[in-house]
Amino acid sequence: MRFAHLRFFLALSTSFWVGNWVEKAVASEATNALLVSAAASLSPAFQALAQDFEQQHPGTQIRYNFAASEILIQQIMRGAPVDVIATADQESMDKAQQQGLIRPASRANFARNQLVLVVPAVVPTSSPKIERLADLAHPNVTRIALGQPTTVPAGRYAKHVLETAQLWPTLTPKIVYAQHVRQALDYVARAEVDAGFVYLTDALSQPNRVRILHTWSHDPQITYPIAQVQQSQQASLAARFIAFVRGPQGQQRLQQFGFLMPTASAP
Repeated sequence: MRFAHLRFFLALSTSFWVGNWVEKAVASEATNALLVSAAASLSPAFQALAQDFEQQHPGTQIRYNFAASEILIQQIMRGAPVDVIATADQESMDKAQQQGLIRPASRANFARNQLVLVVPAVVPTSSPKIERLADLAHPNVTRIALGQPTTVPAGRYAKHVLETAQLWPTLTPKIVYAQHVRQALDYVARAEVDAGFVYLTDALSQPNRVRILHTWSHDPQITYPIAQVQQSQQASLAARFIAFVRGPQGQQRLQQFGFLMPTASAP
C-alpha cells in the first residue's frame, strides 16, 4: 500500500506542471483570457498593465506566468499553452524565433532597462563597506547575489560587467545564484548578501530596503522584446495586447515603474 501511495505521488508530481497549464488553457478558451509569459522583472509593471487592458476590454482576463526568460522559453518548448511572451533579453527571444516558437512578424521591442549594483539599505556596522564595484573583491565581502547566467538575463549582464572589469574569476566563489532577478533583489533587501546585481526597475521597487551604488546606462544594452506565440489560439487578442503594451498608455505605465522607452530604431 505504501508503494502504491508513492507511485501515485510521483505520477501526481510529474503531471502537475502539465495539468496546471491545461487548466489555464481551458479557462482561457472559456473566459477569453490571454496567457502571458513574462520575465520576472516585468511582474509589477505587467500586473498594472493587465488592469488597464482589462478595463478597456471588458470580459477579457490577462493571466501571467513570471519566471526567468530562458525558463519561459523552455516551458513553451514543452507545450505550455502561452499566447504572448515577453523576455528581458534578445538572446532568449532569438532562441524562441529560431525554434519556430513565435510569430516573427509580431516581435517588437517595447522597453529598456539598466543594470545596477545594490547593497542593503540598512546593514550592521560590522558589515563590509561597499561604495564601488572594485570593493566587491575585498576579503570581507563574502556573498554577492546575481541571477544564474545560463537562464537569467540579468545574471548574464552582471557576468559581462564583471568580466569587463576583470573581476569575474575573483568573485566567482562569492556568488549566490538566484533563480530570477527578483530573488536576487530579495536577497539584498533582506541583507542576506553583501551586494547584488539587479535591474534599475527592481531597485526602484524597494527604495527603503536597497541602495543603488552604480548604474550601467549604456553597456550592457538591455532591451525587452515581446511576441505572439506561434501556437496561440488567441491571435487577435494577443495582437491587441502587444499593441497596447507598445502604445502610449502602456508606455506611460511602464515608465511609472522605471522602464525606459525602446530606442527609435527598435522594431
